[in-house]
Amino acid sequence: MLTTTESKMAAPIASTIRKYAEAITKNKFLRHGLPMLLLIVGGSFGLKEFSSLRYETRYIKKIDPELEATMKKGKKKITLDEELEKIQEKDLDKWVNIRGPRPWEDSKQVQDEQRKRLSKQT
Repeated sequence: MLTTTESKMAAPIASTIRKYAEAITKNKFLRHGLPMLLLIVGGSFGLKEFSSLRYETRYIKKIDPELEATMKKGKKKITLDEELEKIQEKDLDKWVNIRGPRPWEDSKQVQDEQRKRLSKQT
């Protein structure tokens, strides 16, 4: 139960709340514009956080350092000269263009037919 002093104080507060509620419902900016601005500004901050998280996680090392060390031991640096020598060793004049099977064809059957045709030609 409210005492008389509390009820006297509550009445002006309630009337001011009613006045502000009526002002908000009548004013188009407060009803439509302010929520739109809050959505745009809040959305830009949210997108900033999501995009920064995306780029920050890209640089995190996920490989165990011991495993990475063992992987690097077996690697040797490949130079362009070595790759050129590999390509020159291959015989590029005697290659055959073989098409892959179409989606409705059986791949093993098509490969067998192509092998038979190639063996007949040689």
